[in-house]
Amino acid sequence: MVIESAEGSWLRTKSGRRILDFASGQICSTLGHRNARIVDALREALDTVIHLDSKMLSEPVLQLAARLAKSLPETLNRSIFVSTGAEANEVALKLAKTYTGKFEVVGVARSFHGVAGGVASYTFLPARRGYGPLLPGAHAIPAPYAYRCPIRHCANACDMTCLETGFEQVDQASVGSLAAFIVEPVLSSGGVIVPPDGYLRRAKELCDERDMLLIVDESQTGLGRLGSVYGFEHDDVVPDIVVLSKTLGGGVPLAATVTTAAIEQRCAAQGFSHVTSHVSDPLPAAAGLAVLDHVEEDKLHERAAALGHYLMTALTALRQKHDCVGDVRGRGLLIGVEFVESQESLAPAYGMAAQVAALCLERGLSVHAIPTGKRAHCLRIAPPLTISRKDIDVAIETLDRSIGDVLRGWA
Repeated sequence: MVIESAEGSWLRTKSGRRILDFASGQICSTLGHRNARIVDALREALDTVIHLDSKMLSEPVLQLAARLAKSLPETLNRSIFVSTGAEANEVALKLAKTYTGKFEVVGVARSFHGVAGGVASYTFLPARRGYGPLLPGAHAIPAPYAYRCPIRHCANACDMTCLETGFEQVDQASVGSLAAFIVEPVLSSGGVIVPPDGYLRRAKELCDERDMLLIVDESQTGLGRLGSVYGFEHDDVVPDIVVLSKTLGGGVPLAATVTTAAIEQRCAAQGFSHVTSHVSDPLPAAAGLAVLDHVEEDKLHERAAALGHYLMTALTALRQKHDCVGDVRGRGLLIGVEFVESQESLAPAYGMAAQVAALCLERGLSVHAIPTGKRAHCLRIAPPLTISRKDIDVAIETLDRSIGDVLRGWA
């Protein structure tokens, strides 16, 4: 499919079809496509400077670093700007290993942190398969997946036993070199799995007990999507390192790794280096400033919370109507729909989400089927934070028809 133009929440194909984008592109067009504030910032940047040697800085980069520090907890005030979330996570892991002098990293099953060689070691989805061997020292704990508790303990309400026992298992497997725990506030690509309240706070305590760093990957959740500016705020915790990407650039390739002065200073003293072609480029930094302005001045996180409630209510009604909709879960404007053979059996309807997403696209609605592939049984719904209620209603009507048609033909 070739897209000719995009505006707000809508795409137009070369053949003239209109498509409502309920995936925000690749969850990057947080403020909608061709947002006016971002476009104006980029035009201004084009008249000054686009790209520089990585040893040089520019006003947009310095301003963005200052603005990020102001928006985050006081201790998180050192930033490096790169192009993608995978790269920013690579930086975070390099910082953690340099700072601690250790090499083992713990991730969460069903998590996604990128497909680059290093972070793929801690991405526990199909993207890691077929490219081994990966990095040594990678550990995984069970996901806080209350709907399908991986340790067969909880029923629809996670009590964090998975977190506690997971770390106990890591202690058994570790060679004594635990450097960091990397986690998403909501496991987006793994099925929009929402941890229970206090999960990140308890994770920080477990990390502190082991002299590990807590890395929170906010690539898909930061800057308003979950109904708060940052997802970790929900648990009133301050990570050691925060990663931002997709939502930071508003559709422009921009990512950031943010850490503390203490971590930055020790790593710098030990010769830490991360020099790639587009480190600290001014053009994407200008877009990042526009995104921060829009989110903060227009309180888009509050808007996401309100519209997320409206969307969740509508999707829950679909669950009551269609027996194949097993679970609806999420936070803010990041919501997952899980399909089952029936609400009585709760057996996963592998492939149904892929079929529903394909039919929706034929009818002019773009949603993501996850985990990626023909066997996908969950939908991820992540519209722009600027979405209207009218467009939400259009999407719900299309989803309703498509689910019904797929269910009727389901074998």
